[in-house]
Amino acid sequence: MEVIVGSENKAKLNAVKAVFSTEIVKGALAPSKVSDQPFSDEETLTGAINRAKYVQSVSTEAIGIGLEGGVMKLDNQLYLCNWGALIDPDHRIFTASGARIPLPDIIAKSLYDGIELGVIIDEYADKVGVSQQKGAIGILTNNQLSRETMFIHIVQQLKGQWLFATNK
Repeated sequence: MEVIVGSENKAKLNAVKAVFSTEIVKGALAPSKVSDQPFSDEETLTGAINRAKYVQSVSTEAIGIGLEGGVMKLDNQLYLCNWGALIDPDHRIFTASGARIPLPDIIAKSLYDGIELGVIIDEYADKVGVSQQKGAIGILTNNQLSRETMFIHIVQQLKGQWLFATNK
């Protein structure tokens, strides 16, 4: 079975390839139809579902996967959040969320000023392309958890739900 990821981001593609290791995994640009910087669980989840729907509709026999990163507010603290969605050829939708970590105030302030997290974290870490590699989670955990590993956990949850529903 073919698995299409609604992104060409290396961290996202590698995560799906790690979990669907015996399948053909491809990446394709897919619109999230949400803000460039999602600011809630709902918006981040919607972006993941929209990406999965788009790629699955292009190749209806494939599994479509959307992975979306965002931030969410809880008790006046901004947290990193991540969501995933899997849509199978029967149009069943499976969703899962991943790790959360509070964002430092300096990062939160820049987010409220309208700057996207990927831009902020590059500057914060004095690196380029952090979102394609270790991600904000990698920087903020001192490389204890990478963006790819975080997305692996989400994709494992998605695949597990799908296998459970398929084997009923």
